[in-house]
Amino acid sequence: MITDLRVLGFAEADVPAASAVQVAALEAEAWPGSTPGHDPALAPRTLLLVDDEGTVAAALTLLHKPIPLAGRTYRAAGLSSVVTRSALRGQGLGGRLVAAARAELAADPAVDLALFSCDRPLAPFYEAAGFAPLPGTVLVGGTPGDPLATDAPGFDKVVVAAFFTDDPAGDREAFTGVRVPLHPGSIDRLW
Repeated sequence: MITDLRVLGFAEADVPAASAVQVAALEAEAWPGSTPGHDPALAPRTLLLVDDEGTVAAALTLLHKPIPLAGRTYRAAGLSSVVTRSALRGQGLGGRLVAAARAELAADPAVDLALFSCDRPLAPFYEAAGFAPLPGTVLVGGTPGDPLATDAPGFDKVVVAAFFTDDPAGDREAFTGVRVPLHPGSIDRLW
């Protein structure tokens, strides 16, 4: 296992060029045909797991958006584009970066919760990093006029979350078994 790695964080627009090229290549390998980058309106923040030579071992992006639900507006963040260099998979590096992302969000007073969807087989990976499934919860992404929901035909998604509020149990209950109007837009249709 590689141990000489550190987590670096940048506003997406400020990721060093050499790292940005590597992240784009990792994403293209994982999701052929995808377009790199995220909607600037979602305040994307990129986290990188890098070695001393600047090689990106894993990357992800945190996206931020207010979500109205249960009579209040929550300050939500989600994980997007979580990827590990294929030659380094299976060594716990992706989990290490996801756990670092959760810790960063938990320490951010401007974030009430982390909320995102993943393919069902990946749920245990995110649970190991401190996120918990929300049974029956559906994220409704896209836009109100062109929605994309995690329960759309052909999707096998799980919604996971971590709550950082004064009443995490109550807020978890508010987000369980409901349709959440995420609506991050037409670029990052779901995070």
